[in-house]
Amino acid sequence: MKVLLVDDEKHVRDAIRLLVNWQEHGIETILEAQDGESATEMITQHHPEIIMTDMMMPIMNGVKLLEWLQAYAPDSKTIVISGHDDFSLLRHTLKYGGTDYILKPVDPDQLNEALAKAIQAWQKDEELRQTNRELNIEMNQIKPMYWDKLLSNLIAEPSSYEQAAEPLEKELHLTRPLSNCRVAILSLDTMERSVKNKFSQNMDLLLFSLINICNEFLVNDKRGYAFRYWNSDNEIVLLLWKDQPGAEAFLAKINEGMRTALHTRVDFGIGSSHAFPADLTLSYQEARIALRQRNLKAKETWIHSTLKPAAAPQLTLTFSHYEERIQLAIRSGNIAQIEQAIQHWMDAVKQSDTITLEQLDHWWREYGVMKRRWIQQFFKGISEEKVKEMLLDEPASLIVPLDEHGILSLSVWQQELTRSIVHLSKLMLESQHKDKNVIFEIAEFLEKHYHEDVTLQDIASRFYLSREYISRKFKQEFEVNLSDYLGQIRMSKAKVLLRNPHLRISQVAEMVGYQDEKYFSKVFKKSEGMTPNEYRKSANSS
Repeated sequence: MKVLLVDDEKHVRDAIRLLVNWQEHGIETILEAQDGESATEMITQHHPEIIMTDMMMPIMNGVKLLEWLQAYAPDSKTIVISGHDDFSLLRHTLKYGGTDYILKPVDPDQLNEALAKAIQAWQKDEELRQTNRELNIEMNQIKPMYWDKLLSNLIAEPSSYEQAAEPLEKELHLTRPLSNCRVAILSLDTMERSVKNKFSQNMDLLLFSLINICNEFLVNDKRGYAFRYWNSDNEIVLLLWKDQPGAEAFLAKINEGMRTALHTRVDFGIGSSHAFPADLTLSYQEARIALRQRNLKAKETWIHSTLKPAAAPQLTLTFSHYEERIQLAIRSGNIAQIEQAIQHWMDAVKQSDTITLEQLDHWWREYGVMKRRWIQQFFKGISEEKVKEMLLDEPASLIVPLDEHGILSLSVWQQELTRSIVHLSKLMLESQHKDKNVIFEIAEFLEKHYHEDVTLQDIASRFYLSREYISRKFKQEFEVNLSDYLGQIRMSKAKVLLRNPHLRISQVAEMVGYQDEKYFSKVFKKSEGMTPNEYRKSANSS
């Protein structure tokens, strides 16, 4: 805390320094001035909380200083120390906010008591100021959200206007009656990559910055208001109610402001003028259509309107027409073949004079459907959770492929599409290789454990696979059922053992996994066309 001593007599200032226990009062800095004029300079520079001043001084006296303090430093507390017992001076002190009037010679107790009272008064006021600051901060945080919600609701439900008319007129200067209004939408789709990267961890800050720039132009000119549209992710809407014919030129002016502040420009879609508030939704929809149908291949303007003549219609190009060729390339696992298939599609895209956001979105959705279908075909029996997991490498919504300047880049799109499809092909091949490996591991297990009572359920539990999956894959790989494969191993081992005349048939049966000799004999005869005993005689006689 700081105190300023103002008196034209130095010995008085020195005396006050000695009479007060500054440390006890929490005073860290003691400043001095010899008249009111020099005091104003010190106050402006150092902002002392407490000011002790004489009344009779040259250049600017205490009376004038008190008046100046009330106008320019109203938060500070003032104690007058005067050699004049004058009622008019006392009244002037009270009128201009002085907390005490002390007569010279100064009584130490009286001075310390007055200082304590002044500090307490300042602290009480400071608590109130702090509370007000916090409330203002909170209100400043809530206020934009309030307007965002109110105006978003106005577009979705124009009938809500009557309830909001008074605050709109008071705060946004949207005066009644207002017959028409235009809606514009600021698009982030084609913003330069460097700016998006800068705000990648805080999109809210980017939106806040863009809205502030818009409103610096709109609100100051009482032309309209920009806000964050609650019914769509990361969308900024501008209501334009003044000089509507010149709206496009004004949006271009805002864009120049963005170029200066953020070193980027943005695309605006703007609807035509419609009745306010009844047809706000219609103007908003026109602005969206203007953005979605703008030609991303040609950057002729940043301001897009449905009033401009549309490009000549083109033959519909669909991604699904190229599905079979791309699917065959995926199955091949050959990167060159995949690149060739994607190039075939891109060549067709490059023939289009116009590529709109609407088209890109349609192709994106087509690719999403096809990729899901491919996963389900390539990975038989895959769960829905696993399908979703494999689709996580793709963003949930369309990301427009742009170069570093925010212009549509077909080469960037081709690279991303190729990367995605090559990745899927690798996953498919890895899965097939893994499937093949595990089936051979099962076959190896049967070779080593043929003499045990091995069931399909035992194998399924051991290898963490379903019985159905093992049966299907085993048949595909070895062209026989697993049970028949196990039987072949047992019969082959049994024939070797039967050549040993010292082993009984029951022992051989048990050694190859059969506890019942009769059942073993039945299975052996069915497999080899003779009984185990007949085979033994035949083998040993040859």
